[in-house]
Amino acid sequence: MSTDMPAPSPAAGAPRLRYDPFAIALHWLLAVLIVGSFGVGLYMTGLPFSPLRLKVYNWHKWAGVTILALSALRLLWRLGHRPPALPADMPGLQKAGSRISHTLMYLLFFAVPLSGWAYSSAMGMPVSWFGVLALPDFMAVDHDLAEAVLQPLHRNCAFALAGITLLHVAAALKHHWIDRDGLLKRMWPGPRQESAGS
Repeated sequence: MSTDMPAPSPAAGAPRLRYDPFAIALHWLLAVLIVGSFGVGLYMTGLPFSPLRLKVYNWHKWAGVTILALSALRLLWRLGHRPPALPADMPGLQKAGSRISHTLMYLLFFAVPLSGWAYSSAMGMPVSWFGVLALPDFMAVDHDLAEAVLQPLHRNCAFALAGITLLHVAAALKHHWIDRDGLLKRMWPGPRQESAGS
């Protein structure tokens, strides 16, 4: 008689070791959009005024509106679906750093597109989503405010998000290659595995 038995399912009250598939999909979709939008933002600032520059600016704004909408969806999902717990043996300082960096990232997910929207409105440039859905002006036209405050705010928030994202990636790779604690696999796309090594 064969002794092979299927692996037992995790107990009902057992902690989850992976994020749910929807959270994973949102994470990677936002990651691609944010990196792409940042790259486009760097590229478009060096373009001379031309139809290409206007087209690229529109792409950048469309991506920003999409990032804003997906960030709101991700935050709502996160509030209703607790993430898996961090490893019990992770040092307290690292746990605090993880919480702080995630909080800052969520704030910047909103601050970057909202400041860009405010800048466009203050410059008198309407914002639409893929040229189909016209969005209301965020604020009244004020070129001085746009140039002196809103443009630097948008740029600085974008660079802050880029910096925190690099730290986030570095930390994930450190946990994967040095600590080997399976932390990266919690958010890696693939089959659900509720095991300690997943």
